Amino acid sequence: MPELPASVRLALWTTAAWNGGPSLEQALAAALPDVDHVAGDLGRLDLWHDLGERALLVALPAPGDLTGVPSARPEALGAAAEAGECVYVPGVGGLLVPTVATFGAHGGSALDIGTRVDWTAYDADPVARHRVEALEPSQLERHLRLELLEVTEALDRVGGRPFSPGAARDLADAALGGRWGLPDGIPPRAQRVIALAGTVGQIVDAGLGGPDDAIDTATSQARRSLLLRLQRAADRALADATSSACAVLAGWRPA
Repeated sequence: MPELPASVRLALWTTAAWNGGPSLEQALAAALPDVDHVAGDLGRLDLWHDLGERALLVALPAPGDLTGVPSARPEALGAAAEAGECVYVPGVGGLLVPTVATFGAHGGSALDIGTRVDWTAYDADPVARHRVEALEPSQLERHLRLELLEVTEALDRVGGRPFSPGAARDLADAALGGRWGLPDGIPPRAQRVIALAGTVGQIVDAGLGGPDDAIDTATSQARRSLLLRLQRAADRALADATSSACAVLAGWRPA
């Protein structure tokens, strides 16, 4: 099963726990089943819930693009941009930013290597709830599919094969709205956008990290620019679809 960002999974499972779902301990285990050690400031989740928060929201920023991140001090914004993800609460304000690392014996097999996620809390400004309630999964899906079409056509004109041979199959599977280990209660349209955006993001990551068969530097740079454009579109759609699903789980808007 492809992996969603830790912040996406934490937001969905924590919001489910806060609204009659599993216990928070169970939710954390379900959100990060592939992580060997989780530590840091996760006590904020209980504090925020005690203060009346019902939805944990998510942003997937990047250096130079802090779309969706609440206003906060520079160190908090810098940490979120470097991590490429964060969760936040809209009412009292506050961020949690993950740091993902591996541990284990150097030179050993893959079985000797573990993954840990440490969450660091930062203060942040509250966010108007109506901004999240207005997110519409159908519109998010249309925008992402249009961006995917435009970038794919532009890549064809540039030339080369930036995507893996199985990319088309992966996208077709995502169109069915796979579960991806998500909690119950997520509307089907939001679930489909999450699956699509997550799949597009993984395909683009593979294209950016794969071998470069471009015939010249200009072609390579043009292709990378297009892939980064699609990556940001997928990240924005994934974050917004997740926050929209959390708004439903929290009872802010109908399914």
